[in-house]
Amino acid sequence: MKTLEKILQKVIEKNPGEKEFHQAVEEVLSSLEPVIKKHPEFLEEGIIDRLVEPERQIIFRVPWVDDNGEPQLNRGFRVQFNSAIGPYKGGLRFHPSVYLGIIKFLGFEQIFKNSLTGLPIGGGKGGSDFDPKGKSNGEIMKFCQSFMTELYRHIGKDIDIPAGDIGVGSREIGYLYGQYKRIKNSFDAGVLTGKGLTYGGSFARKEATGYGLIYFVKEMLEANNQTLKNKTIVISGSGNVAIYACEKAQQYDAKVVAMSDSKGYIYDKNGIKLDTIKQIKEVERKRISEYIKYHTEAKYHECQKDIWSIKCDIALPCATQNDIDINQAQVLIKNGVIAIGEGANMPCTNEAIKFFLENNILLAPAKAANAGGVATSALEMSQDSMRICWTFEEVDNKLHEIMKSIFKAADKAAKEYGMPGNYVAGANIAGFLKVANAMRAQGIV
Repeated sequence: MKTLEKILQKVIEKNPGEKEFHQAVEEVLSSLEPVIKKHPEFLEEGIIDRLVEPERQIIFRVPWVDDNGEPQLNRGFRVQFNSAIGPYKGGLRFHPSVYLGIIKFLGFEQIFKNSLTGLPIGGGKGGSDFDPKGKSNGEIMKFCQSFMTELYRHIGKDIDIPAGDIGVGSREIGYLYGQYKRIKNSFDAGVLTGKGLTYGGSFARKEATGYGLIYFVKEMLEANNQTLKNKTIVISGSGNVAIYACEKAQQYDAKVVAMSDSKGYIYDKNGIKLDTIKQIKEVERKRISEYIKYHTEAKYHECQKDIWSIKCDIALPCATQNDIDINQAQVLIKNGVIAIGEGANMPCTNEAIKFFLENNILLAPAKAANAGGVATSALEMSQDSMRICWTFEEVDNKLHEIMKSIFKAADKAAKEYGMPGNYVAGANIAGFLKVANAMRAQGIV
């Protein structure tokens, strides 16, 4: 549809050089043509024009002093993208690759992801080009305190609720919350999620994105007369998402044979020993190459991208954006892959997504499949508001039901708009409709 193409072109012209943001917008708009044909009012009332423009973009400097007494400077970001259905909600990413375009792509994705959860949360994202790797705890604490000294004025439990993302785990959330509490002189536990259990955190938050991914993939497979049992799985990444996707997949009797980090990947034909991965990554904070010291039968390879050359039934990209391009997609299909589950944000290029769908590969899109993390963050917000603490089992059961409902919503929308089995389009449409209708109800704001 020419009007949607014009909107995309305008986004590209107004946001030069932000290729990740352009890609995210293109991926969503490519699904909306049948929706616009049925509901031309979304164009007539400028809903889509407003949807692709953030409500607010905040950029600030973050000065801090390293352990040698040398002054350092980073840049901080918070993009408050859309609040039509609730306060802004989305993680903070600390990584040297972070710039405004990355944050905007993540914030845009978050709108639809949060909508799909069925919970009242809008879309936002933030972060910094600060790299926690190689920094001492003291340096990370000083950076986090400086970051929050600016960020605090833009967030609140009914305004904007950040969480963690790449480079921001429970340690960083703790430092950020401590500084917020100091400045505000108030125990507002609901202002950040991903907190420790001793000060308002939720059970199952660490596991949620990985578990949720497997719950969604399980629903998708079963809807297509398949199961996880005895399937061979390759997972990129070795952070929280990858680790707990591996854990839940193994609980369903699947065989995970490979995992990676930014330097390379390990292949264990006998199946990944998850306790070893947890020790290396969660306790020692070392490279995944350490795995072969414990399991000599495993192999380590330095090119992380080559992990997709391993023959598998299911591929779970859980590392970072654009992990699988058209070349990797072709290799995966040649080797017999039947399903892709996107655990990271936008881990497949648009070209790869199109190729998978054209070849009838089941594809669980990120904005649906990795929504378990933000869904459990919203459950953490609810617990903080009610001053209660649910058990791990209670939270996990709620998460499982949310992921089932997300799959049903994507499946239903895909069928309703003439694209059965296309869960990418289904998730885009289902997420869009809720936000678009809320925007219409609130007028031109």
